[in-house]
Amino acid sequence: MADATGAIWRKSTRSGNGGNCVEVATNLVDTVGAVLVRDSKNPNGPVLSFTRGEWAAFVGGVEDGEFSL
Repeated sequence: MADATGAIWRKSTRSGNGGNCVEVATNLVDTVGAVLVRDSKNPNGPVLSFTRGEWAAFVGGVEDGEFSL
């Protein structure tokens, strides 16, 4: 797992105050080499770490509708 020290967490502006969101920190990709993701309900819990390429593939899939229900 990548070190989350200095991570600036953000979540979608479309997420309400219900707390069922994920938060993403992209500010460390150049220094740590990872995009970090965590559950907003458990900010002290586990953090997922993705490489720049993995994150780009995920975002590309979202943009292409790959995950549409």
